Amino acid sequence: MTILLFGITKDIVGSSTLSMPSSSEFGAKNTKTVKELRIYLGKMYPELNKLSSLAIAVNNSYADDDTIIDNFDEIALIPPVSGG
Repeated sequence: MTILLFGITKDIVGSSTLSMPSSSEFGAKNTKTVKELRIYLGKMYPELNKLSSLAIAVNNSYADDDTIIDNFDEIALIPPVSGG
């Protein structure tokens, strides 16, 4: 699974994309949720946990934590946006 990174998430990870391991890394089941992905990324990159908000998009749509994801989905981490 490839995850697209933007803004501060790109700076934290050090790349504009992140390749994820197979679903077995998330736990025993083959399907995973956005919440499981969020927890996994927080463990791998603790600085992500310090962001005031972090949206996750699946296939170009904002996703809830209970959204099921698989290796064929397009995932993007969307950091907080500041305006002025």
